[in-house]
Amino acid sequence: MRLPIIPPSELSAEQKPIYDDMREGIAKNFQGFVNIRDDGALLGPWNPWIHEPKFGKPVWELTKTMVSNPSLPSNVREVAILVTGAHFKSAYELYAHVIVAEHRGLSDEKLATIVAGQRPGDLTRQEAVAFDFAWALVNGGVLPELTYRAAVEQFGQQGAAELSYLIGLYCLVSVTLNTFDVPVPD
Repeated sequence: MRLPIIPPSELSAEQKPIYDDMREGIAKNFQGFVNIRDDGALLGPWNPWIHEPKFGKPVWELTKTMVSNPSLPSNVREVAILVTGAHFKSAYELYAHVIVAEHRGLSDEKLATIVAGQRPGDLTRQEAVAFDFAWALVNGGVLPELTYRAAVEQFGQQGAAELSYLIGLYCLVSVTLNTFDVPVPD
């Protein structure tokens, strides 16, 4: 890891309110995987975001927006997040979201295939649309028209936009995790 993990006792006056907000949001929305050390220090992408409040605070605000009353089904969200994490080979993101996806009912076979960068044959229609949408975006270029139409048909205009922003956010999360070589917890 390229950044030291900041214990709560060492937070600056600028970092402390962001930490408090993150800690509350993590407890509320990011359960099932290790994201806070025993001493209260934040792990995963939260530690790099705390290091640079100028950037971390707005990213955290977007993260809170994306987890607050999402319109997309949880399995659809997890497929998109895992396609993104697999593309970037982001170890912590894959670690965390495989656990979340298991809790949301995705099979081990489906998850293993997505994490390997492949498209499972047994995706539901909505999961397949999310997979194709995320796959197209993370591989570059304009989203194909038929893929966009399929997302609007399945999730509505707002849902298609939400899917795009979710994938964009997790591109940022993956790049953050990879930049600072954030490890999977022991």
